[in-house]
Amino acid sequence: MAEKNSLGEIARVFLKLGFIGFGGPAVHIAMMEEEVVRKRQWFTREHFLDLIGATNLIPGPNSTEMALHCGRERGGWRGLLVAGACFILPAVIITGIFAWAYQKYGALPQVQPFIYGIKPAVIGVVVSLMITLGKKAVKNSKLLVIGLVCAVLAILGINEIFILFGAGFLAIALFYAEKSIGTFNALSPLFFLPATTLHSNFSDWKVFWIFLKVGAILYGSGYVLFAFLDSELVKTGMLSRQTLVDAIAVGQFTPGPVFSSATFIGWQLGGLAGAAKATAGIFLPSFLFVGLLNPLVSFLRKSKAMSAFLDAVNVAAIALIAAVCVEMGRSSVTDWKTSLILVAGIAVTLLFRKLNSAFVIIGGALAGYLLWLL
Repeated sequence: MAEKNSLGEIARVFLKLGFIGFGGPAVHIAMMEEEVVRKRQWFTREHFLDLIGATNLIPGPNSTEMALHCGRERGGWRGLLVAGACFILPAVIITGIFAWAYQKYGALPQVQPFIYGIKPAVIGVVVSLMITLGKKAVKNSKLLVIGLVCAVLAILGINEIFILFGAGFLAIALFYAEKSIGTFNALSPLFFLPATTLHSNFSDWKVFWIFLKVGAILYGSGYVLFAFLDSELVKTGMLSRQTLVDAIAVGQFTPGPVFSSATFIGWQLGGLAGAAKATAGIFLPSFLFVGLLNPLVSFLRKSKAMSAFLDAVNVAAIALIAAVCVEMGRSSVTDWKTSLILVAGIAVTLLFRKLNSAFVIIGGALAGYLLWLL
């Protein structure tokens, strides 16, 4: 009975987040921290930080993997499956509806006025998350310096996986240097797959294999996803660039993970069956990676050297969130109207910490629509 109650609670939390989670991975993680740490206290904020650090070390959609970690912590393997399915399905269903309408009518609805306000509001929510987690992550001046360096490198465009592992290796080196030990064991990245290209004739299953490869090797944001799919699908003649642009746009303005763009693309390539195969392909690696990695997080924290590694990776993850804020700000905060929404979003999120962040984002959407009319 207790397990059923736990699984039911997991389902309710992640279905809710799946329906209201606008704004990309950083804001999804902010909402999860609010739901599972502050409201329900499933585990400590320190452990939540460790899970964020671990998530950043593996390929795939970060917010989906965080949902899987939270479900695994709360309800074991069943919890992992329930959390993942409930977080992903709303986005997949909504994106599938857009994909069907797009295929039938050849255009997307006009949502630009709402996106205009959502993006600066989202930055406000993310800044709040950064401040909250940063207080726990930056434990000493050494970690502060590492975090600042990582933020600068991220803003300069250095690959995030190099930043994360570099921060971790540096922390281990400093740990052993302080212990006056001359050598230390190196940690290899958890998983790397070669980016091979498929050379078979087009079929429904080719869609599955393409998106399985993407889910297994892709680090980064929706913009990185765009570049990868452009190479895999557009340059090979399977998809037009305009359709790809529209697919990424749908992933951005619908709730849930941006990787739900795979559903849209799969539908254009192979109807409902293509959508199902593309969706399964892109998300399946995350379930496997998190299932393998999650039990190791607590073990790594018990080792002093690996604890230093995790601390540095956590700080680097916060730095990456800061870089995301800067990047989003450059493209989203372009005039006094969006600046006003940004300031209001930060103020409301920091002053009313018990207010669900979804209301901040909805408020941003409405404010954007009204200001757009001016």
